[in-house]
Amino acid sequence: MRTINIREAKTHLSKLIDQAVRGQAFVIAKAGKPLVKVCRLDAADETPRQRLGFLAGQIEVPDDFDRMGEAHIAQLFGADE
Repeated sequence: MRTINIREAKTHLSKLIDQAVRGQAFVIAKAGKPLVKVCRLDAADETPRQRLGFLAGQIEVPDDFDRMGEAHIAQLFGADE
C-alpha cells in the first residue's frame, strides 16, 4: 500500500481521493509514521481481526494444567526445606 506524507496529500488531495475511489487505498504519514488509511467506504477491511477461541476444538488443555510441574517449581523456590 502506498504511503503519502501530509504535505503531498494536501497538495494532491483530489487526485488521491479519485485513486482511492477506484480501489487504490493509501496511508497518510507524518514524519514517516503512518497515521491514517484512506480507502473507499464500501471497501472490505484488508486486515483480518484476530478472534478469541480461534483454536477451539483443535487443542486440548489437561485438567491439571494449572498444577503441572508444581513439585519442581516448589523445589526450585526451596519449599521442600
